[in-house]
Amino acid sequence: MNAIAYFGLPGGSEVILILFIILLLFGAKKLPELSRSLGKSLGEFKKGKEDLERELRDVQKDLHKAATEPEPEVKKDATAEEVVADAAPAKDQEPKV
Repeated sequence: MNAIAYFGLPGGSEVILILFIILLLFGAKKLPELSRSLGKSLGEFKKGKEDLERELRDVQKDLHKAATEPEPEVKKDATAEEVVADAAPAKDQEPKV
């Protein structure tokens, strides 16, 4: 059984008690430093999450683009060298990455 579901979320008085215990454990001088490092950690987490989402969107766009582009036609009785030559980019063109 899930403990949070059993006990419920902490109310106002419980939150105050938890904050008081944290104040006693770490002291008033350490709290600003702890909250600052927590804020930096959350910022880094958000930035990493946004980077991952952007990467996923880019991959999805590439897959969609590849799925909608028509495949090049291959001659039925073409040799392997002809197929490779047709697929290779021209010498004056830069290869697509």
